[in-house]
Amino acid sequence: MSLLLTTTNKSRIFLSPPHMSGKELKYIKGAFESNWIAPLGPNVDAFEKEIADYLGVNDAVAVSSGTAAIHLALSLLGVEKGDTVFCSSLTFVASANPILYQGAEPVFIDSEPDTWNMSPEALEKALMESELDRRLPKAVIVVNLYGQSAKMDEITSLCDDYGIPLIEDAAESLGSTYKGKASGSFGEMGIFSFNGNKIITTSGGGMLVSDNSEWMKKARFLATQARDPALHYQHSKLGYNYRLSNILAGVGRGQLEVLDERVEARRQIFNRYYEELAHLPGISFMPELMNTKSNRWLTAFTVDDSISGVSAKSILKNLTEENIEARPVWKPLHMQPLFEGCDNYPHRENENISESLFHQGICLPSGSSMSETELLRVINSVKNTLKIKV
Repeated sequence: MSLLLTTTNKSRIFLSPPHMSGKELKYIKGAFESNWIAPLGPNVDAFEKEIADYLGVNDAVAVSSGTAAIHLALSLLGVEKGDTVFCSSLTFVASANPILYQGAEPVFIDSEPDTWNMSPEALEKALMESELDRRLPKAVIVVNLYGQSAKMDEITSLCDDYGIPLIEDAAESLGSTYKGKASGSFGEMGIFSFNGNKIITTSGGGMLVSDNSEWMKKARFLATQARDPALHYQHSKLGYNYRLSNILAGVGRGQLEVLDERVEARRQIFNRYYEELAHLPGISFMPELMNTKSNRWLTAFTVDDSISGVSAKSILKNLTEENIEARPVWKPLHMQPLFEGCDNYPHRENENISESLFHQGICLPSGSSMSETELLRVINSVKNTLKIKV
């Protein structure tokens, strides 16, 4: 049976739906009353400052998507045709697409088991080999998967040793911390997504952040069609239509006010899943690295069918039949047809962690507005598939 079919009349449980607080309305109303409807305006300026203050960085630029933020970061770093950019393999395609926008070549770095994120071992090998080939990457893009920070000490140290700029793709990890420091505030630049499924949303939107205020000034210029300071419309550089609207920025301001509550709600949801399912044969949940705090944007676990007797596909099929939206862990980018032929560095020889996670991993519904009844439906569906009495 196709995973798209369902055989139940039960209401749909979504993977990560938007969760409005009501606080958004005052900012939207202000935009309408002041007639700041088009892109830019007071909400945009305030949202940028509030995000920068929350993260403890110098500056932030509100844009139309997290993808746009990555594209701007690569543009600022001068990435162009003939360059390479190292990128986490276990992530959504949007992390790497901007590399192609610039005409550059992605090189994919495997995950490691402690965080499911970029393997410092694989990164070190890739950097050593690229240095020998006299073709060091123009940048490294590290992704914080499902809210969990990568091993930033090791990764930033390697990038510093080789003089490679680091872009932190924190699209999924707003509100997470690494050794007390906000996710997204490491490296030269960080990016966030406010897509409808993220922990807070602006419907569609993103943010580029950095301690380098001069770069952020250039980012605003590029994101606003690179219009030169002239009375007439004059353009000397290629720019983009990437700025966030004043209305959507208002939504973001209201959402930001409840971010910490949303983080705690998702962590509680993870804890419930863990308490009910972690002891079952073959089940292992995504780890949380010591001295980090994940926002647990999505609760993810793996199932070893050699122990449980049940595959990840079987669990996903049963959840779908119960009208519960669940997903496999991201298909690694080095396995995607779009990136066929690109170099890929495994965690260790004959050990590719991201491929194993893809084949065994499941993301469960994790929305911060989930009810107890919905949680129990998901838990019982997993248990039933594993033939555990509920």
